[in-house]
Amino acid sequence: MTTPASGVTLRILSGLAVRGAFEGGIVADYEARTGNAVAIEWVPTTLIMTRVAGGEQADVLVLIRESMDKLVEQGKIDPATRVEVAHSRLGLAVPRGAAHPAIGSVDDFRAALLQARSVAYSRAGASGIHFEAVIERLGIADAVRSRATVIPAGFTAEKLVTGEADMAVQQVSELLVVPGIEVAGKFPEELQQVSSFSAAMMAQSAHRTAAEAFLVGLHGERATAAYLASGVDPAA
Repeated sequence: MTTPASGVTLRILSGLAVRGAFEGGIVADYEARTGNAVAIEWVPTTLIMTRVAGGEQADVLVLIRESMDKLVEQGKIDPATRVEVAHSRLGLAVPRGAAHPAIGSVDDFRAALLQARSVAYSRAGASGIHFEAVIERLGIADAVRSRATVIPAGFTAEKLVTGEADMAVQQVSELLVVPGIEVAGKFPEELQQVSSFSAAMMAQSAHRTAAEAFLVGLHGERATAAYLASGVDPAA
């Protein structure tokens, strides 16, 4: 691999699930290793797809695997640079110090949602879209929605800190980004959704060498440790 040119600012659009790992060492390691800077915008995959469809450009995209597949078909990214990053699971959080509801079974999970004063979830995020399907399946959609705190994008656990909600649903890694909360547990396996994230360079990136160096750094011992510490499972 060629040596990255120092002084480049790499622009990245990334889904929220890997934020903890990226900020927990991956980005700092890249910047120290290359002398380049990283500018990341944290955006749900659905919004990344909308913005890319509208012509927006970045050097690197990090998003859910199925959406990356579509961008490959559309010629928006360079498939030769694609790497699989991590697998993320959905969880439920409460304010720090609050009692943790039992959510290990489907019945317990359903009861916990019905007992909540307000559940926070993101309308645009993959977690929120799946959560909508879950509450429909459980037959409690109207009851949960009537008291829900729904955000357009961002970190749902922030609503626990402000007191607007007493439960928050999102990827476990996204919940852990917010201080002042505790993860009560993951969704029961029958209701779980595993999101796998891929990264790749956009086809028209002007910083090819810098982007390739960043993608290489998404694997290895340091990256693996950062993923595990942030609540996601590293891709093989």
